[in-house]
Amino acid sequence: MTPEALAWHDGQWGDSHNLHLPLSDRGLQLADGLFETVLILHGKAQLLPAHLQRWHQSAALLGMATPPDQAVLDPLIDDAIERVNLNLGNSAGALRLNWSRGSVAGRGIGLPQEPPDATQHRFWLTLQPHQLCFSLAKAWICTQEQRNDRSLLSRCKTLAYGQSIQARREAQRHGAELALLRNTRGDLCCGDSANLLVLREGEWITPPLSSGCLPGVMRAQLLQRGLAREATLGAELQSGDQALLINSLGCRALQAVNGQAMTADLPAETLWRQLISS
Repeated sequence: MTPEALAWHDGQWGDSHNLHLPLSDRGLQLADGLFETVLILHGKAQLLPAHLQRWHQSAALLGMATPPDQAVLDPLIDDAIERVNLNLGNSAGALRLNWSRGSVAGRGIGLPQEPPDATQHRFWLTLQPHQLCFSLAKAWICTQEQRNDRSLLSRCKTLAYGQSIQARREAQRHGAELALLRNTRGDLCCGDSANLLVLREGEWITPPLSSGCLPGVMRAQLLQRGLAREATLGAELQSGDQALLINSLGCRALQAVNGQAMTADLPAETLWRQLISS
């Protein structure tokens, strides 16, 4: 029987609820690690090179050893896709690649003085079916949490998602599904788990990386294809703005922000599929 969420760790396949990490792992204890969420569609990992580039750059930025490369990952991913029966038809899946600093002798946050050693780091992956989502959404601009636009961590997709969880909790308390976050300068910069894209005066704009937003793979596709440009959004969306939240697993137009209705006749799914296609 196909598991609800397939996992691989240390050479072993199993259900993600049954495979385990050592309790000493720094990813578990300190959220000291990185991950990438990759869309599986048409039996293939979509935009995998772009995800791996961000993964490797983030590891270098945070002083970690280099994660596995595509030559190592390709056979594992192909095997996982077959095991979850995502190699036929249009079924979609969410592949998560995880890389932690592993277990370090002793306790506390200190690190060894010697260069990072990949053999001491820990890699695991999970794969599960995913339902692509393009439905309209209501958002809330978070007041409790802010993205630190000067932090290295804001530039990496780390295991530490506590801030996004708290932002989402605040949004849900106000009757919204998703949260928008401002940075420490007070400017809107991203969603709680997606990049923010705004149609303003007929032009698509998205906050610059200097805002503290995550360098999203889909965001990069928009910029590389000349479909959007970087611009500071300010503390609020302007009258007449339309907005999307986009990531590798879907794209949702905002129909309301902070309880105020917005025009939401945007081609969210069309735009997203255009970016996925090679």
